[in-house]
Amino acid sequence: MAGARACDRGGARQSGARAQAGTVSHACNATGQPTSTQLPAPLLLHQPNLFALAAGRITCAPVAPLRTQLTAQGNRMRGMLLVALAAASWGTIGVAVALLNRITTADAFSTGFWRMAISAPALVLLSRWLAGANFWRVQARDWLHIGSIATAFAAYQVCYFAAIERIGLSSAVMLNICSAPIFVALLAALLLHERPGWAEAALLPLALCGVWLLVRASPAAGPPAARIAGALLALAAGLCYSVVAVSARALAPRYHPLQPVALAFPLGALLLLPFALQRGLQFAYPANGWLLLLYIGLIPTVGGYGLYLWGLQTTPAAVAAIIALIEPLLGAGLALGLLGETLSPAAAAGGALLLASICALLLLHARASTRPAPP
Repeated sequence: MAGARACDRGGARQSGARAQAGTVSHACNATGQPTSTQLPAPLLLHQPNLFALAAGRITCAPVAPLRTQLTAQGNRMRGMLLVALAAASWGTIGVAVALLNRITTADAFSTGFWRMAISAPALVLLSRWLAGANFWRVQARDWLHIGSIATAFAAYQVCYFAAIERIGLSSAVMLNICSAPIFVALLAALLLHERPGWAEAALLPLALCGVWLLVRASPAAGPPAARIAGALLALAAGLCYSVVAVSARALAPRYHPLQPVALAFPLGALLLLPFALQRGLQFAYPANGWLLLLYIGLIPTVGGYGLYLWGLQTTPAAVAAIIALIEPLLGAGLALGLLGETLSPAAAAGGALLLASICALLLLHARASTRPAPP
């Protein structure tokens, strides 16, 4: 039977190569001489690049130096920081919209259109640079998914921005962002035939209780019907975002992650344009209004997506989803600190319950995704 020798600098045995049945692995002592210790073949399957073949014989490969290990750890930390920066930028969108509402009479249709119209060219250029010549190569059957992403993104802008006007930013951002994972799980079960686990079934009632408390104790003034309408708009925004997530998941095996979004934003702007024109699309913004629109379209939209995808290169998706919870926390915190909004104890409890249920769900998914597969 063939033998495979693996030596590190201290003479310790290393396992991990693709081995055929019956392959024997020998350890080397400090002088490089092989010993007679035999390892079972399955132990050789964990690190397929450990051994190197040279001149028809198997040689020993050194372990990765400390610098390489530190570099990998630094890349992981950098990836998590990039995801956190992306989530923090998304958390400022609602504040910028609320400030825009204070200095202009533009409605959600105008704000949503300008956000998509400003960000669309930059997203196309960025995605074209990342995806290369394949950016324009889209299969005909996939345009249905891209169209659904465009429609959902357009509706998301209107629903979310209108909810901010009615129930305030703190409640709108919590209902919008924290309801999206629930809708994603439901739509994935209906459309992608992904069965929800016990965690979804157990945590869904807690999340719904949090939603009820937020709606009931919304800080916005006005009749209960207006508060309910605002809450429904925020939940509709979460549903729209879940449509984006599920449709993008269906396209993920065939395209660059940014490509469907970049193609959908121009279409979404075109879809919003006739509605915005009908309701009086605003062009006469003051200088600080245009600065806010440019900020919304470029920094948290183009920059946020770019940072998030850059961070995902070294950050597991489940970990990134947990880090992204910075968005509703920062959005609510900015609403309380900068906009002067207040939350009653019941509304704060509802937001905490909703956020805790989603965080627990994401942690369970992260733990399941890192659990080793059975042999």
